[in-house]
Parts: sequence; C-alpha cells; structure tokens
Amino acid sequence: MAWGTPNRERRVLKAGHSSVAVTLPKPWAEAMNLRPGDFVVFDQNDDGTLYLKPAPTPGSTPGTAPFLVQARSFDTPGILERVVVGAYRAGHDAIEIRTDLALAPERIEELLQAARGLLGVSVVAQESNRVVLQNFIDPSKYGLPQLVQRMKMILVAFVEEMEEIVRRRARSRRLATLDEEARKVLALLVRQLFLASRDWSLARRIGSPDPRQLLEWRVVVHALEELATILSEALAALNAEGGKLTVGSGGPLADRLPEIKARMKSVIDALMHPSLGSACEVYHDGGDERRAVPAGHRRAGRSPPAVREALGLLDRSAVCLSLLSAVAIDRAVAVGTETILVEAD
Repeated sequence: MAWGTPNRERRVLKAGHSSVAVTLPKPWAEAMNLRPGDFVVFDQNDDGTLYLKPAPTPGSTPGTAPFLVQARSFDTPGILERVVVGAYRAGHDAIEIRTDLALAPERIEELLQAARGLLGVSVVAQESNRVVLQNFIDPSKYGLPQLVQRMKMILVAFVEEMEEIVRRRARSRRLATLDEEARKVLALLVRQLFLASRDWSLARRIGSPDPRQLLEWRVVVHALEELATILSEALAALNAEGGKLTVGSGGPLADRLPEIKARMKSVIDALMHPSLGSACEVYHDGGDERRAVPAGHRRAGRSPPAVREALGLLDRSAVCLSLLSAVAIDRAVAVGTETILVEAD
C-alpha cells in the first residue's frame, strides 16, 4: 500500500551521540494512529529490510478475550453455524455463545457441527445457555502455498470422482467428504489472510513476504472457493443420476473431464511456481479452452440431463481458471526479469 505519498526515500538523521533516525511517512503514521511518544516494533528480514508496526498498547492482551455473541435466543437454523464460521475466518481464537433462553438441542448440534467443520476448533465449554469454542491452530504452521496445493488436490479429487461415475455408472460416496475438506481448507485460508493482514511478520512466515501480496492472495482464494462450489455442484448433479447412466451416455463429459483436470493442475502449478513462460502458456491455453466450449455443447445435445448440467457447470470453471492464469502472469512479472518469445495468433 502506498499510503498516499510518492516520496519513498528518507534521509538518515543524527540522533544523539551514536544513534541515527529516520522519519516515518505522515500518511502511514496517521493510518496507524501513531502519536509522538508511541512505540513501534520491527522485524528484520534476511535481506536487511525492516517491517514496522505499532506496538501493542500497555496492558493489552490481544487474542485472549473470546469473541462474544449474545442474544435472547437463536431460533433460525444456520445462523449460529455461520456466525462461528465467520468469527473463525476473521481470526478469533475463542468464540463464546450466550443466550437468555436455553439453546435447543438442534442449535447445540449445529454448534458441534460447526466445530467439526473447522480445522483446529473444539468445544471447550457447554451449558444450556452458554457454549465456548476454542481454536488450537498455530497459524505460522500453515503456509499459504501449502494450503493452495491442498486445495488443488481436493479440486482434482472432485473431477476424478466424476470420471469414476461416468466410467462405472455408479454413484460416488465421497461427495460429502470432499465438500467438508474443501470448506475446512478454504476457511483456514481466509483466516490466514486475515491474521497476516494484521501481522506482517506472520505474513512473511506463511508465504507472503510483501503485505501488498495479500490482496492478490485474496483473489486466488476467492477463485478457488468458486471452483470448489462449481465442481461440488457438478459432482452432485451427476451423482444424483449416476446409477441411471447407460453405456456411452457420458461420452462428452468423459472427454471433458481429463481436460479440466489437466488445466487445473497446470494453472495452479504456474501460480505457485512463478515463471513467465509457463504463465503465458496456461493463459494462452485458456483461450483455446473457451473456443472449444461450443463444440462440446453440440456433442452433449442428446446426453442425459445430469451430464448436460455437469458440462454447463464445468464451462463456468473456465472463468475461474482464466482469472488464476492472469494472476500467474502478474506473479511471474513481479518476481524478476525473464525473456520469452510469445507467438502471435
């Protein structure tokens, strides 16, 4: 973030007999609410760069007080689960639910289900009108690149399950498991980004050495989240009619699925291992993929409804992959100088 100042150079000043000082940009100091006499803390990187942030105020103990949700009662199904997921994604370690009226058994089960669906979260206190959930994950142990690679494996598994349905003409038993795994990893990814945005030292440790990259990471996570939704819906549509498919009825889908799987792998690999050559290649392949979609629709004309629905959803995935391939180019350009030859169409 530029903080509104075009001047990035600061003169080193003499301070006392043996110390030197550098002034801080006024827009940054105002944004951080810093005043004369306040303290800042810094971390030194291996290349000599320094990262500054305001020091915690005296007596504060950030992160120890639970995020408190208090209401007379919770009657609407789904509200409690969404509140817990939202608090987790926002970086809260402890979440306390209090009500004036006793929680119904269905709402208790909803909270327990929410805890089971989040990595590192457990219920540590449970009463009739009070439930406390605690996160035990150390954020520094979960790097952003590793989590994205895990999401790649889950997305590929969605496609492979569809391939199995078409090949065996039988329903998949892994849909619920894959949905749950995807939700867990995506929630943790969003949580990591929130925490890293407040702690630049953590951002570097989990794979974002420049805090400005966190905006780019958010775009990546959003695209992965959309991909997971699309593939889950496609698998569910196909799964509903899996046992009714006949020999050859899934032909157009059988042709499309390996292409989608290979495309996802190449795009995410180009994203995680920046190279201008590979990034330009996957970006170009996205154009070929979009041009091939109408032909696929013509072949699917007489296919069962479930196959046509799955194909339509898979077409939507091309938009997400194109977005990720564009980010891959941005990353490759940001890494350094690389000379490549791009062929004209």
